[in-house]
Amino acid sequence: MNSANHWGGSFEINAAEVSASGEYDRSRSGEWDGAALYHHQHLDETQQSWLLGPPETKKNKYVDFGCIIVSRKALKWILGSFVVAFCVIALPIIIAKSLPKHKPHPPPPDNYSVALNKALLFFNAQKSGNLPKNNGIPWRGNSGLNDGNGTDFKGGLVGGYYDAGDNVKFHFPMAYAMTMLSWSVIEYSHKYKTIDEYNHVRDVIKWGTDYLLLTFNSSATKIDKIYCQVGGHQNGSDVPDDHTCWQKPEEMEYTRPTLTCVAGPDLAGEMAAALAAASIVFRDNGAYSSKLIKGAQTLFAFARDSGKRTRYSNSGGSSYIAPYYNSTGYYDEYMWGAAWLYYATGNKTYLSLATNEGIPRNAKAFYMITDLSVPSWDNKLPQAMLLLTRLRIFLNPGYPYEDMLRMYHNVTALNMCSYLNSFHVFNWTRGGMIMLGRGKPQNLQYVANAAFLASLFVDYLNATGVPGWNCGPNYVSSDVLRNFATSQMDYILGKNPMNMSYVAGYGAKFPKYIHHRGASTPNDHKYYSCKGGWQWQDSKKPNPNNITGAMVGGPDQFDQFHDVRTNYNYTEPTLAGNAGLVAALVSLTSTAGNGIDTNGIFSAVPPLYPPSPPPPPPWKP
Repeated sequence: MNSANHWGGSFEINAAEVSASGEYDRSRSGEWDGAALYHHQHLDETQQSWLLGPPETKKNKYVDFGCIIVSRKALKWILGSFVVAFCVIALPIIIAKSLPKHKPHPPPPDNYSVALNKALLFFNAQKSGNLPKNNGIPWRGNSGLNDGNGTDFKGGLVGGYYDAGDNVKFHFPMAYAMTMLSWSVIEYSHKYKTIDEYNHVRDVIKWGTDYLLLTFNSSATKIDKIYCQVGGHQNGSDVPDDHTCWQKPEEMEYTRPTLTCVAGPDLAGEMAAALAAASIVFRDNGAYSSKLIKGAQTLFAFARDSGKRTRYSNSGGSSYIAPYYNSTGYYDEYMWGAAWLYYATGNKTYLSLATNEGIPRNAKAFYMITDLSVPSWDNKLPQAMLLLTRLRIFLNPGYPYEDMLRMYHNVTALNMCSYLNSFHVFNWTRGGMIMLGRGKPQNLQYVANAAFLASLFVDYLNATGVPGWNCGPNYVSSDVLRNFATSQMDYILGKNPMNMSYVAGYGAKFPKYIHHRGASTPNDHKYYSCKGGWQWQDSKKPNPNNITGAMVGGPDQFDQFHDVRTNYNYTEPTLAGNAGLVAALVSLTSTAGNGIDTNGIFSAVPPLYPPSPPPPPPWKP
């Protein structure tokens, strides 16, 4: 075949055009056009470069790259441009990349984050036992080192938290406070981390759970008693004790009784909830988490013992307990403890109990009693039903749990409706505070709890793309409920008729005469006796020690607040109240963005449905 000539024509030479001697037939050359021949002899430079390459005389003006010839002058411009571009663009980038990297400045904290930083410090001020060096409260020292010396357990009951302005360790509200703090960490760990309080709040929880593990035989699977309180006071007694003496914890020298409860499903159920919730917080520490779960299971078995179903406040030392933290029932703790144990273990036995129709019936959960929509250390129905509603919203386990979970969901929605002023379920003060305590003192603890539940419910709705819910025939946007939560927290932080923050150390104006033995007694290294210390309770001077972060009892139904140390209804803080405050604040802060950890709480929950069985083998005739 002929070779292809892509420039036109064939490269093949006809044989007729070649003489026998192998030379071209020159007679045909005379037929060529002379002008054309002359033209070919004077090809332009480009054409010559194709055929012959550049002339010798132009060699120094061009650079031949094989596929292209470039003028040296143009090449210099191109190379120069690359050098300039490198210096102007690439070099600064390389230098910037090679320099040590600095994290961008975080956004400034909002008011809720600032208040949260302070509210957590209150727990440091309430610690009992051998305090860590980094406790951060200079006017506090080691105390209660002889607590529980008469118990069966080595080391006694050293540690834990003093409940309020006295030096009593009430285990029932202490356990509730640890449960609420753990719940807030499980839902909002990313927020705690962003505002650099994650390790702090975990330390606070662990200080409490370590102590709760001392109050019963946590190494056993079956127990017959719980140490339910350390210290206290009997009404009418003038014996030196935690109420007849005004002494800071470091100087206590009076006898502090250890109360033993041989029954108490309410106390045991709450303690089980606290340990189970904390086990989720500490799931990165496998050994400790397992220890907490084992303790929670032991406590819950004690709570469910049919022979021990007597309220803890009627079980042991009732005269020390009932006037202060009297329990009104224990079926709400059954629901609450079982729910947390299910999340901690994935054991469906606990879920079956939490959704057993007998539990809400005995707890009167569906009676729509107004007071039962108020979350507190004594009433966990709103918290427990919201916690189980979470399961329905995100996992929807279906039969056989769906009917009861749907009812919990419905009641939870109605509880949220009751918190809105437009439905007139609760009275409100003129200044904008909901009166969940029904005129009783120390209303702020209930307000903080309700604000947390409302804010959390909104986050559940937002996480599933639901913009609101129904209150009877009325549709309510989730923004309305969020506004309720923010309005109540803003009231606590200073947006009230008194223009006063009810959290010590926050804002320009806050209580200075807080009812608290340690904060009111000077840290002057002088000893003040049981009776001699009362001069500081009666003093007209502000507390010498600021108990930062303490939320006081709060104003009355007329928005009036009396900053008087002798009136504890106004000025005394509590563990349970501050736990609700911390939970509400972290739910509302936007410093770390919004939203919850959707799946973290389900880390121990196995798949709700078994895997599909393999298909049957093919049929053979």
